[in-house]
Amino acid sequence: MLLELAQWLSRDQRFFAVFNYITLRAVLATLTALAIGLLAGPWLIRKLAQMKIGQSVRTDGPQTHLAKSGTPTMGGALILVGVGFATLLWADLSNRFIWAVLLVTLGFGAIGWVDDYRKVVHRNPKGLSAGAKYFWQSLIGLAAAVYLAFAVPAASNAEVLSLAMQWYRSGFDIDLPQRADLIVPFFKTISYPLGVLGFIVLTYFVIVGTSNAVNLTDGADGLAIMPAVLVGSALGLFAYVTGNAVFAKYLLIPYVPGAGELIVFCGAIAGAGLAFLWFNAYPAQVFMGDVGALALGGALGTVAVIVRQEIVLFIMGGVFVAETISVMLQVGYFKYTKRRYGVGKRIFRMAPLHHHFEVGGVKESQVVVRFWIVTMMLVLVGLSTLKLR
Repeated sequence: MLLELAQWLSRDQRFFAVFNYITLRAVLATLTALAIGLLAGPWLIRKLAQMKIGQSVRTDGPQTHLAKSGTPTMGGALILVGVGFATLLWADLSNRFIWAVLLVTLGFGAIGWVDDYRKVVHRNPKGLSAGAKYFWQSLIGLAAAVYLAFAVPAASNAEVLSLAMQWYRSGFDIDLPQRADLIVPFFKTISYPLGVLGFIVLTYFVIVGTSNAVNLTDGADGLAIMPAVLVGSALGLFAYVTGNAVFAKYLLIPYVPGAGELIVFCGAIAGAGLAFLWFNAYPAQVFMGDVGALALGGALGTVAVIVRQEIVLFIMGGVFVAETISVMLQVGYFKYTKRRYGVGKRIFRMAPLHHHFEVGGVKESQVVVRFWIVTMMLVLVGLSTLKLR
């Protein structure tokens, strides 16, 4: 929006041409989202408290969490507003990837909003049923996967429809350009052609899986938002080099035309996330809720697919992965032992993983900061893949 205005003004005043630089607009998007969050945060918290939209805390969880009952939730809406406004203000709105990530983010946010609203307003502890939530996540994830299967290998907006028609006319059997291959980090020449169907399946699981992984991690003050900010910022750097033909050639990564604009979106995530952390740091004044967690996870997964760094996302988001695996192992082992021995047994004291440490006597703030440190190290490992090949 402001980019178009700046381009128009630059015809008479060359100063405004500076806004054509993606890096400057990424910084401005970060600051804009940060300002929106910090200014609107107190008002939103008061509004949520007045509406009595408070978090209900499970009684079988860590006893220290019982004091949090009634803390305003659905604060993830603050993140969505910051990301949405900052991106619309500073991004190139003709870019096909900007609209893809925005729609996925808002779509998953809407699912989380309905789930949270039913829980805290309608006093329905189940919110959206697991089946309904997964159905809507799958619908959005599949739609995004189908679109990106042609948008990523296409060189421009005009080629997206053309490539889709080629796939249809070929009997659903065409090879995608090399930039759509699955890239294996730390190796110069190893990549795996996916084909359209393979790309769609992988993208679907990355987007939906990351969304649920971030949601499972959101169980302690500040635990999910800081890793999301760190991973999102790193993905912004990957987007910048992936969308630059010179850098992509030098670093031996796929060149995806238009992907560089996503650094503006990632900057908005970082700014909005830091603003939310201001109010979500221990002891939290507001909780994210599913509206924020599902949206952030969907956004990170979508960006990772566009910049062809799905495996690197798995590395950098190691905390999200560990939290998800802990739940899967806990539930699976409990059901197995229940069926085999008649008594369910557990691997962890409690799942997700952060609760395991809390129940074991580690303070919540210590768990959170240590998970942040682990994420920082994993993000550095992920960034090292740019050069270590």
